[in-house]
Amino acid sequence: MSAPDLSALIGSRICHDIINPLGAIGNGVELLALSRAAPHQEMDLINRSVADANAKVQVFRLAFGTADPGLSLTATEIHGLVGAYFAEGRTRCEVALNDPVPRPEAKAALLAALCMDSALPRGGTIRMNHADGLWTVAATGALRPDPDNWAVLAGKAPAQSPTASTVHFALLPRALHDLGRCARITRAPDRLAIAF
Repeated sequence: MSAPDLSALIGSRICHDIINPLGAIGNGVELLALSRAAPHQEMDLINRSVADANAKVQVFRLAFGTADPGLSLTATEIHGLVGAYFAEGRTRCEVALNDPVPRPEAKAALLAALCMDSALPRGGTIRMNHADGLWTVAATGALRPDPDNWAVLAGKAPAQSPTASTVHFALLPRALHDLGRCARITRAPDRLAIAF
């Protein structure tokens, strides 16, 4: 079997995730045209949708793009990225981070958060913690992790061909390999965590 085209999968993932907010922008503009004014409710719809689309693009740019090891992100930047990305969904994300971190570490942490988000189809809470150079990204809530994806991530199964909606599971081991680290996964009935 040939290796999957990760670039194409990433493009599909980005398109899939921004199509709804962009559709809402179109609906908001249509409502404005029909009303011949700019009522507050329609403008709020447009503003929220634009913010949601921008947040997704910014997170995907870091998580799926290249990460120069010579550059870093501040705690404020990471809080802003994560806060905006999860603002409109059923999942909350909390970040415990004070110091700047190299972009490759931030990339791995965001990929881990996307893996956690996949395990919370009904929503929940993701906590990203960075202390003493180590990351822990944990999820609590109604967990439903896909056993195949998580077995690959834990190194207990051979890599599969990812789909557009699971490409982050293929990218996280690569990002961790580039850092010289591996994922340590722990599971309890109400908590799932990746440490690296």
